Amino acid sequence: MDTTVSEEVRDQKMEYYHSIFKISHRRASSNSGQNNTYQFKELQEMSENLVSEVDDIFIDSALSKHYIKSQVVRLTPEEDGVKADIVMVFQFPSTEQRAVREKKIHSILKQNIRNTRALPINISSVQFNAMRSSTGKLTVQACCGKRAVPLIVNRIMSGDTAAKSAWPWQASLQRNNVHQCGASLISNTWLVTAAHCFKNNANPHQWTVSFGTTINPPLMKRNVKRIIAHERYHSPAREYDIAVVQFSPRITFTDDVRRICLPEASASFRPNSTVYITGFGALFYGGESQNDLQEARLKIISDAVCKQPHVYGSDIKFGMFCAGYLEGTYDACRGDSGGPLVAKDLKDTWYLLGIVSWGDNCGQKNKPGVYTKVTYYRKWLASKTGL
Repeated sequence: MDTTVSEEVRDQKMEYYHSIFKISHRRASSNSGQNNTYQFKELQEMSENLVSEVDDIFIDSALSKHYIKSQVVRLTPEEDGVKADIVMVFQFPSTEQRAVREKKIHSILKQNIRNTRALPINISSVQFNAMRSSTGKLTVQACCGKRAVPLIVNRIMSGDTAAKSAWPWQASLQRNNVHQCGASLISNTWLVTAAHCFKNNANPHQWTVSFGTTINPPLMKRNVKRIIAHERYHSPAREYDIAVVQFSPRITFTDDVRRICLPEASASFRPNSTVYITGFGALFYGGESQNDLQEARLKIISDAVCKQPHVYGSDIKFGMFCAGYLEGTYDACRGDSGGPLVAKDLKDTWYLLGIVSWGDNCGQKNKPGVYTKVTYYRKWLASKTGL
């Protein structure tokens, strides 16, 4: 009996289906001039509602044991509403004929989408087609800020080793194959990091980047093509501590290597929010960089607290914020510079809020880590990378 079960599981194949829906306007026609401008929050809500509706349709259907998930890939505001592109993922035994299943999925979707409560979907607009497995997988994996493993984290200095695939946007910037700084993957060719990483050497030909949760062996390596530090960064000053790095060849996203989402310039995060940092840096002041990626959970510290004289006083300038604990303990350290400080939203999508920038020693009392505020530099990032 056990053999049959394992054979059956081994024989299951992921299948991907693409559907397009037109969501009609619910706004008064007197606002017709405003009809095709949507706030980020409205689109986010629409995306959540659509996934929830599609989930309900298939979980309540004869295909419930084959249905895995749905993911909204794109929402495009149009004259008369919003066009939604969604990918649905199923798992079937490889013995059945795909054309029969495709017909069944389409029929269940079309019959039930008309009964959706939360969204006014135009039934005649529904398009549906099967995707090639490789295309479907890439489309699902290309979405930013998604992790393949659950979150269990404690500390970084004296840190916990990160699980494989836990932080797929983490990169290691290396000179002569020696780790210098962390960085975050924001597209298939761009990283964001700290400008101070390049204060002694900004020649791209002498830098490489590696991905994965170990420096050695790396999961994959790339050559650095361009280093663009903020034009107004001048060491030893700490303002404008941000840089972008372009590498080649471009990478294909997988569960282990995936981009982090960039927040909108207008996004704000509250003091005391939980955030996470990762890096290959030393576990204590004066220590060596680590071969295995370390992770820690921190709290955002308000500017009011961080600017107190016994903390950092007037050293905290625009475009910076503090995170950690005033009693010390968990903190970023040497070698973590340029790496990510991230937080997740209610949909388990991760955003890059900060870049490890500076601090007094590591984990010292009243001297938490100081981070470059990504929202402050959001327009600069867009101007350099188009993202």
